[in-house]
Amino acid sequence: MPRPHGGKLVNRVLEGKEKERALAEAEELEKLQVSRDLASDLESIARGVYSPIEGFLTSQELENILHRKRLSSDLPWTMPIILNAPERQVKTIKEGDALALFFEAQPLALMQIEEKYVFNREDIAKRTYGTVDSAHPGVAKIGQLGSTFFAGKISLIDALKSPYDRYKLSPMETRILFREKGWRTVVGFQTRNPPHLGHEYVQKTALTFVDGVFINPVIGRKKRGDFKDGVILEAYDTLIKNYYLKDRAVMSILPYEMKYAGPREAVHHAIIRKNFGCTHFIVGRDHAGVGNYYRPYAAQKIFEEFPDLGISPLFFKSFFHCRRCGGITHEKACPHSEKEHITFSGTKIRAIFESEELPPKELMRPEVAQIIAKHSNPFVE
Repeated sequence: MPRPHGGKLVNRVLEGKEKERALAEAEELEKLQVSRDLASDLESIARGVYSPIEGFLTSQELENILHRKRLSSDLPWTMPIILNAPERQVKTIKEGDALALFFEAQPLALMQIEEKYVFNREDIAKRTYGTVDSAHPGVAKIGQLGSTFFAGKISLIDALKSPYDRYKLSPMETRILFREKGWRTVVGFQTRNPPHLGHEYVQKTALTFVDGVFINPVIGRKKRGDFKDGVILEAYDTLIKNYYLKDRAVMSILPYEMKYAGPREAVHHAIIRKNFGCTHFIVGRDHAGVGNYYRPYAAQKIFEEFPDLGISPLFFKSFFHCRRCGGITHEKACPHSEKEHITFSGTKIRAIFESEELPPKELMRPEVAQIIAKHSNPFVE
């Protein structure tokens, strides 16, 4: 099992009397309201998902990440973890202050302000997403921020509750679980969709070479038209129950807002799974992509820049069902024409469900399709 990124699993979760004191202190401090997405980042920082990050980035670390894709320690890191405040609060928050981070009426964390700084938002967008086009969802979000940012370590009081907390495991817990199962090698699989046969094929192909698969669905805000969180989890429950060996697959959720940053986010996703204890991570075609902003395999090529990442990426090309071959195959193995191929297109599968039909068995397990179909509207609106 790999060591956590940076060598030590971060734990900034307050408990017992420390938590009680923090709750009382939070009511007296200046309060900063954060979004549900940022609340997920707080939890990921505190529970070690983002190890070695312990809080929101300083200007120097942000500069390093944007220009070098590394922290000042030279450790690979590709995504900005930043905190902004409304303009009305910017003047009242000073370096050295303690700040209470709230979601609505719930105190989430305390933060000691290490640095207050101004940073060019266009530079953040351009280097993170490779574009300044406001039609890109990540760029649009950066454009909504102010230009002043705050850095400092955080201490988590409480994470937000969700209907899916029973599926949640921290990196400390997954590492214990993997050891108990005797898994020395584990492949991580990120998903934001219910499983079709292509996903299953990729996971089981990877299982040929490792001891277990860690299925880690992203739970949180998604694009319109994406499948809802509950639908994804029910579908995977059904697949695992019916088609996986009990001691070879584990599922746990990742509360996380998709950034759609393509190559940079693919590396970030690999680091996250390294912290969970994975030795390998599956990277498919157009990983973390959106629209036509990234070349189909750019998210695989970027890993050439990180021989020191500490987790092995497994690259997969496009898979399809071939009628002539009589099963799932790929471009390096199938000699038949595209007329014989049934592709695993997410757009096609969504369209089938929207027409109130079920995908054919060549695309999706019937049990999984039936689980999805029982929902009157399985999509994000």
